[in-house]
Amino acid sequence: MQMWFSNWLVWRLAFALTVSTGLAWGQTSYLGFDRNAYPGDENLPALHQTFGYTGYFLNNPPGATSNTWAGKRATIEKAGFGFVVLYTGKTYAQLKGYDADEIGSADGEAAVAAAKREGFPAQTIIFLDQEEGGRLLDPQKAYLFAWIDAVNSSGYPAGVYCSGIPVAEGSGETVITADDIRKNAGDRKIAYFIANDECPPSPGCVVPNSLPSPKESKIDYADLWQYVQSPRRPEFTKACAHTYNADGSCYPPTLGAKSGLHVDLDVATESDPSHGRTSK
Repeated sequence: MQMWFSNWLVWRLAFALTVSTGLAWGQTSYLGFDRNAYPGDENLPALHQTFGYTGYFLNNPPGATSNTWAGKRATIEKAGFGFVVLYTGKTYAQLKGYDADEIGSADGEAAVAAAKREGFPAQTIIFLDQEEGGRLLDPQKAYLFAWIDAVNSSGYPAGVYCSGIPVAEGSGETVITADDIRKNAGDRKIAYFIANDECPPSPGCVVPNSLPSPKESKIDYADLWQYVQSPRRPEFTKACAHTYNADGSCYPPTLGAKSGLHVDLDVATESDPSHGRTSK
C-alpha cells in the first residue's frame, strides 16, 4: 500500500509540471497507452487526461479469444484519442509445417479488411504485432514480409511491433529482432513500434517531466517506443521495480490500481501515430 501511494505521488507530481497532459512534453514526444482489453467507454475521459493516443486491435489480442476493441473506433476518436492500429500475427508454432507466405498474405488482406470495417481511413498505418523475439526463423520472416507486402499494396502502410532488446545466441553473438527484420526487409517501407521495457533505457512506470524520444529505446529508426509493459517482466525491470505498483503492473494516475486498468506506456513522434483519425 505504501508503495502504491508513493508511485501515485510520483505520477501526480510529474503531470503537475506539464502544461497539457496527454500531448507533448518538450514538443517532441507524445504519450499513449496500449492494453489487450478495451478499457470501457466510461474510462475514456479519465484516460485522456493522461494519454493522447491508444493502441487498437483489429483482431484478437495475443492470448485472447475475442476482441473487445471491435466497433469502438468512432467512440475513441470522439473522446479525443489518436491511434496505434495493431494486428496480432501468427507465432512460429502456428506457422510450422504450413505455407507461411500464403498465410502472411491472407492475414495481411484480413488486416486491411478489418481496418476498413472499423472505419479507419486509407493511409492508416497497421502494425503487425510480432510477439516472439530474437532472430526470426525462415517461416516467421516469410510470414512477416508477405503480410507487409499485402498491407503496403492495399493503400494502408505497414508497420511492425517487435522487440528492441538484444538476445544472446549460442554463438556468443547477440541479435535484436528489429534489426534482424530491417536487415532482411529489402526496400520495403516499414514503420517500427519498438518494445523495450529494460531499465535502462526505460525509466520504468513513470512519466518524466520531458518525455523520452522513441530513439532513446536504443533503436534510432523507431517511430514508437513501448517503454513499460504490464505486468512488468522481472528479468528486465529489476532496476526500476520500485516504480511499478506492488502487484507488478502500471496504472494510469487518474484511475489508480483499484480500477484494475493496468496499461503499457508508449511514446511516439506523433499524437496520432497510425494516422487513424478521420478528422484532423
